[in-house]
Amino acid sequence: MTGVGKTAARVGIGGPVGSGKTALIEAILPHLAAAGIDTAVITNDLVTDEDAERLRRGGQLPPERVMAVQAGACPHTVIREDPTLNIAAADRLERDFPGLDLILIESGGDNLASTFSPDLVDYWMFVIDVAGGDDIPRKKGPGILQADLLVINKVDLAPHVGVDLPLMLGQAQTVRGGRPVIVTVCRRDQGVADVLDLLRREVLFQ
Repeated sequence: MTGVGKTAARVGIGGPVGSGKTALIEAILPHLAAAGIDTAVITNDLVTDEDAERLRRGGQLPPERVMAVQAGACPHTVIREDPTLNIAAADRLERDFPGLDLILIESGGDNLASTFSPDLVDYWMFVIDVAGGDDIPRKKGPGILQADLLVINKVDLAPHVGVDLPLMLGQAQTVRGGRPVIVTVCRRDQGVADVLDLLRREVLFQ
C-alpha cells in the first residue's frame, strides 16, 4: 500500500467505444476492495458525465471518489496531448483522500491510435472486444502495440460473431512481442482476477 507522503499509482484504461472499459472497472472494483486497495476513478467523456454516473450508481465506490472529466474534443486530447485536466483531477483526489493506492483513469471511447501520456499514468491498458473483429490485432496501431496490457473482452461472443478467438489471441501475442494479453468476459467476472494480479505485481508491487 502507498503510505504517507507517497502518491497513488495512476493506471489508464483506453480503447474503442463499447469495448468494455467501464465494464472492466465495474468488474475489478470488488476485487480491489477485497484486496484492501484504496481506489478512486476518473472517467472521460466528450460532453457528458455518463460513465461517471454509471459508476456512482453502481455503489462500489463512494460517489465522491468518482470524478468526471469532459474532453470536449477528440478523447485522446486530454489523455495524451494536454492531460492537464486529468492530472488536476488525480491531484485533487489525492488531496481529498490521503492514502489512496490507485487511481483508474478511463479514457473516452477512441480508436486504435489512442495512447496515454507518461506524464499522466504510470501504466496503461488497452481494451478491445471480439465483436470488433479478429483482425484488430493484425491491424496493430499504437494502442495495440504500446499498451502495457492488452485486454481482449467479450470473448464469449466469439462464436456468435464469426471470430476465430485462438487466431485473434495468437496474433495479439505475436504483434505485442511478449507484452501481456489477457482475455476477459467482464460481465461474468471472467479473467478480471488476472488483470488484478498483474496490476498488483507490475504497478502496486505487492
